Amino acid sequence: MQLVIVESPAKAKTIEKYLGKDYKVLASYGHVRDLPPKDGSVRPDEGFEMDWELYGDKQKQVRAITDAAKEADRLILATDPDREGEAISWHVLELLKKRRALPKEVERVTFNAITKATVTKAMQEPRELDQDLIDAYLARRALDYLFGFTLSPVLWRKLPGAKSAGRVQSVALRLIVDREREIEAFKPQEYWSVAALMAHDGTDFTAKLVQFEGEKLDRLSLGDEGVAMRAKAAVESGAFKVENVETKPHRRNPQPPFTTSTLQQEAARKLGFSASQTMRVAQGLYEQGAITYMRTDGVQMDPSAIQDCRKAVADRYDGHFLPDKPRHYETKAKNAQEAHEAIRPTDFTKDKLGSGDAGRLYDLIFKRAMASQMASAQMERTTVTLRDGTGRTELRASGQVVKFPGFLAVYEEGQDNKSDDDESGLLPFMKAGDMPAKKDVSAEQHFTQPPPRFSEASLVKRLEELGIGRPSTYAATIQVLKDRNYVRTEKNRFFAEESGRLLTSFLQRFFERYVAYDFTAGMEDELDDVSDGRQAWKDLLEAFWRDFKPKSDEIMELKPSDVTKELDEFLSDFLFPPKDDGSDPRQCPKCADGKLALRGGRYGAFIACSNYPECKFTRKFAQPGANGEQQDDQELGSHPETGEEILRKVGRFGPYIQMGEGKEAKRASIPKDIDELDLDWAVKLLSLPRTVGTHPETGEEIVANIGRYGPYLLHNGKYGKLKTTADVFETGMNAAVSILAEAAAGRGGGRTKAEPIKVLGKHPTSEGEMKVMSGRYGPYVTDGTYNATLPRDSKPEDLTEAEAIALIDAKAAKGPPKGKKKAPAKKKAPAKKAAPKKKADDGEGETAAKKAPAKKAAPKKAAAKKAPAKKSAASGEDQGDDVPWDA
Repeated sequence: MQLVIVESPAKAKTIEKYLGKDYKVLASYGHVRDLPPKDGSVRPDEGFEMDWELYGDKQKQVRAITDAAKEADRLILATDPDREGEAISWHVLELLKKRRALPKEVERVTFNAITKATVTKAMQEPRELDQDLIDAYLARRALDYLFGFTLSPVLWRKLPGAKSAGRVQSVALRLIVDREREIEAFKPQEYWSVAALMAHDGTDFTAKLVQFEGEKLDRLSLGDEGVAMRAKAAVESGAFKVENVETKPHRRNPQPPFTTSTLQQEAARKLGFSASQTMRVAQGLYEQGAITYMRTDGVQMDPSAIQDCRKAVADRYDGHFLPDKPRHYETKAKNAQEAHEAIRPTDFTKDKLGSGDAGRLYDLIFKRAMASQMASAQMERTTVTLRDGTGRTELRASGQVVKFPGFLAVYEEGQDNKSDDDESGLLPFMKAGDMPAKKDVSAEQHFTQPPPRFSEASLVKRLEELGIGRPSTYAATIQVLKDRNYVRTEKNRFFAEESGRLLTSFLQRFFERYVAYDFTAGMEDELDDVSDGRQAWKDLLEAFWRDFKPKSDEIMELKPSDVTKELDEFLSDFLFPPKDDGSDPRQCPKCADGKLALRGGRYGAFIACSNYPECKFTRKFAQPGANGEQQDDQELGSHPETGEEILRKVGRFGPYIQMGEGKEAKRASIPKDIDELDLDWAVKLLSLPRTVGTHPETGEEIVANIGRYGPYLLHNGKYGKLKTTADVFETGMNAAVSILAEAAAGRGGGRTKAEPIKVLGKHPTSEGEMKVMSGRYGPYVTDGTYNATLPRDSKPEDLTEAEAIALIDAKAAKGPPKGKKKAPAKKKAPAKKAAPKKKADDGEGETAAKKAPAKKAAPKKAAAKKAPAKKSAASGEDQGDDVPWDA
């Protein structure tokens, strides 16, 4: 028996079908082990020795691989054809060596596509593991570990609120923050444009003013309304004659097939996919055998694929669309490694594949690949120059016409930021001496615009241009920035959050070298040298650690107050910009004689008065200069029944109201849909929860309240959503019963059983019908035994059968559902006392005796009763004043 190891179960099923009965194909479900997330996993003082730990959810799968390896005559490691794939094969090999389960014959095979011909050919061309690629993986993993686990403790102690830093992650964040600074520093300039609407032979066209009073105009030449009106008057009064007509042929060549980076960019532009969504969908297409491997820097297709592509072009279009010779492409990306071909369909006779996200992405890949081997588009660009009688005023009209579409008949690349100059219009036929009719003249005011914020597409493009990180890691890097709340996205653009901006400032001030673009790109060059065998991986780590460790130790010795002082100075221009009236921007607006400065609190940075605690003026870090609002407590009035004072406060998590003091104080967050908070609203919010009445059928109370996810009704453990805060106080019994009934029927967001969103086929292993359901924590897919949550960026209605199988299989690999395990455990509880006597190893390095102490978790329950205080803080309760930690 020959044992083949791949990453995913979907791929395993397909390949086993191709290879036949003599082969057993098992999936590792990705990486099987990693560095334990604790200090000491990489030991620089011991030659950068590393400790590896088996993932907890991979125990069962590794045991299955081990058992199969003991019976196998040959082990074939067939993981992905990249650095990570090589690393997974190495990890599996090392584990089998330690367990003495390694077959006599071990080989490594790679294939760029999951088709029968490709897979069977790869099996005939085995090789050994590539030690240079493994060394590059070890270097990268150790480097990222040392960076993160050395720097993060410094952040936790010196920069409260910061969660983590990463070698590539922090530089990507800096790009977003730097762009935010550019936008803030940008000063718009006024300029005007003058254009004439003209007509000739019944066709209208627009001609722009390009020369005025004998001077050539650039974009900012008409800088104010007065000059613009003079120019407009000159155009209105002038008689314009065609001076010159220039027609130039123009060719547009197709772009190469997709790489990982360009696929992420185009999917973001044209399909609205995030980078992680693109890679997830592409992974599914690859495992179905529909496309080639999707993690690649290569831009060239295999010669046989080029011939198939050219044949497909010839079959669909006439001969003019097919160039005489195949096109050859070379990458322009920095640090590109063209070990694999570009992303392309495996079969050019299939121009469509399924529906939903997978179908849309396949369509994009197919069209891009086909267009790459098609003829150039033939364009004709026409420029018409018109002058008045004086020769001092000149207009120009431009147009472009497509003479032959070529590749444009199939595909046109998207753009991140489209130009204002539109030359795609069609001009009427004109010749020198013609005098087109002038219908109207307009003068428009404009202002220069700041550079646009990054989208996922433009951020990925910029990272690749700078040579920072690897395209295969961009999706994970961007996701970390979102998960850490360092950035937020609005209309597909990145905005730097307060915490992200502060972290970047800290790193630029104290670790400037390590967030420099050229340093990070240079590190990628060195890692590529390791993968090519030109540099020893431990030498790279030694050079990095020699400077990085002393620097981090130096910063760790600083007092928090020293760090805050340095950041206050570093951020001075942002936090305290000059005021229009010339007054001191640091002067406290409340006590007048105090000076404002950056301070650090347990929830992050804020601006406070130097006279604290006498003066309690504070301002959020993200409210620079004079635009900041005084965050002092606001008295709303006294409660009409208790007489207690009600205050509006602002805490770390936003505005809230408070009645009373200390632990007995009652607090409530202020909902966002309350435009003007007054005493009446405050009294209502403090009165929650509200009892609507008794349900006429069950006799149980119906309660209205505001929770983490908004306003709701609660009855007998079942929920119904309300639309607004006002509904919490205005919903009557009849409406409440109706809302709860709709929720129970699955139409109102209730938590009872609902109809499936989508029904798929039977699972090939469990034979249970697969359904996509809506759950309390989001959509999930189930086969009746295992419930697998759908990825955040996927649409439940677009889930394919193959994707459902992969999700359920991945869930199954983690072991039986927790709910299924608990019932038998209770029945056998008395037998647990005998567990310490059993010393036999369970095959994963843990003995039953070691597992028994886990029962001692009960005493922690007493402490857990304090948890609600923290929860309420997160929702705007128990927030209090920001007390400086560096005072």
